[in-house]
Amino acid sequence: MDKNEIYDLLNAQGIKYELVNHKAVYNMAEMSEVELPHPEADAKNLFVRDDKKRNYYLITVRGSKRVDLNEFRQNYGTRRLSFASDVDLLAYLGLTPGSVTPLGLLNDAECKVQLFIDEELLAPDALIGVHPNDNTATIFLKTADLLKLIAAHGNKVQPVKI
Repeated sequence: MDKNEIYDLLNAQGIKYELVNHKAVYNMAEMSEVELPHPEADAKNLFVRDDKKRNYYLITVRGSKRVDLNEFRQNYGTRRLSFASDVDLLAYLGLTPGSVTPLGLLNDAECKVQLFIDEELLAPDALIGVHPNDNTATIFLKTADLLKLIAAHGNKVQPVKI
């Protein structure tokens, strides 16, 4: 799904969202230069794989948080983790570097990628800011609505404490 297909899906599902178009951004430092209406809701997304390339995960946290992959591995029982390649990112999520987002899971036809989402993003009525599969825009929607879309698609979602 490209960003227009994401907008069409959100509209068809009756999911309210706020759209901000901006210059292309490739990391959180560049994202901090963009004026956003809800900067506290901006999410950082890490696409990682285990050392055997058997399991792929998307870890989503607040933009200001750091993720220690060794600590994460110990806490959640995964094998050793490292960042997945650009080739894997395109193959599994249909995304390019800089545009990583939980909405990319909707491109995961075989539902092989598991989403780990930080509990801080799960407060009732919490907003989350994510790219719509393109790094030239950010959409803000309720985290609960985002997770319903992903669960309906079939990807496993696991809340975590980071």
